[in-house]
Order: sequence, then structure tokens, then C-alpha cells
Amino acid sequence: MEIFGIAALIFLVTDPFGNIAIFIAALKNVPAKRRLWVAGRELLFALILLLLFLTFGDTVLSALGLSREATAIAGGIILFVIAMRLIFPGPQGVLGDVPDGEPMLVPLAIPAVAGPSALAVLMTLRNTHEGPLWELYAAVMLAWAATAFILLQASFLQRFLGPRGLTAVERLMGMLLIMLSVDMLLDNLQSVLHITP
Repeated sequence: MEIFGIAALIFLVTDPFGNIAIFIAALKNVPAKRRLWVAGRELLFALILLLLFLTFGDTVLSALGLSREATAIAGGIILFVIAMRLIFPGPQGVLGDVPDGEPMLVPLAIPAVAGPSALAVLMTLRNTHEGPLWELYAAVMLAWAATAFILLQASFLQRFLGPRGLTAVERLMGMLLIMLSVDMLLDNLQSVLHITP
């Protein structure tokens, strides 16, 4: 995958459109003059966590004795589950209840932006990417920048798209993620089973 393809995958997994409602709900009790600063701080925390996981995820895998294929298949399953939740959300949404007050790490940085699916994808990419490592870092930065831009405009986008528009965009992203997750699963199952496509 090229940089922009990897960035698109990470962008889809971080689900900025789906997280708009979470950002608005989590920041509703924060004074208006602090909302942008708090949102920016949480996005920065998420970026640091994503980069740390990309850097040390391989060490974690080695310590646990996990194979590249096992990680990729697990990442594909997680992607599939998250995608299904995007398309068919429960009554509490994709991530469950959002606590009141000024957020700190949870729920905006984790799990909204740097959630389990994003971290699993980064571990998978680190162990399956055949190009130079800097491409992965560049892709993470691109995806994070696009996600941050959208989430910092959360209030405007909510008014512009409306509830139905946000739901439609989120479900479209869920469909794309399902296709990506199935493709990831098929590729790695072929590798495990030694099937030639």
C-alpha cells in the first residue's frame, strides 16, 4: 500500500465523522473558551499514543510471540466488528457512554481516536508493510491531520450535516471498513493456508 492508501485506512478506522457526536457530547460541559484547546490537547494525546504504538507495537508482538499473520487476522476481525457497529450502532453508540465533565485522555483521545481498532491496524501495518518505516509515520501524520481538522470543526459539521447527514457518512465509512477488513482477512488466510490467488 502506498502512503495515501495507508493514511486512508487509518483515517477510516479513526472514524472522525462518527466521533463528532462524541466530541460534542464530551465537551458540552466545558466552558466555550476552553473547548477548542481541550479538543486539541486530546487529539495531541491520541497522536502521541498512535506513534508510540507504531514504534513499539512490534516489540510487544515479539514479546507475546505473535505471528504477523495472526496479528493481521486479529486486526481484520476488529476492523470488521467496528465497521458493523458503525453501520448498526447500538443505543449507546459505537463507544458506549461518554462521561461528563472536562475529558482527560478518555473518551476523546482513547478510545475515540486512538481506539483498539486503530492500534490493532497500526500493529498489523508495522508487521506487514514492506516499504520503509517512514512511510507508516507519514501515513499516521496525514490521517491524524485530516481527523483533527474534522473533529476541531465538530460543532460546524454537526450543524451543516445534521443528524441524518452524520449518520449517513458514518455508515458509508462502515461499509468501506467492512470491505477493507474482509480483504485483510482473505489476504492473510491465503498466506496461512498457502493458497495461491
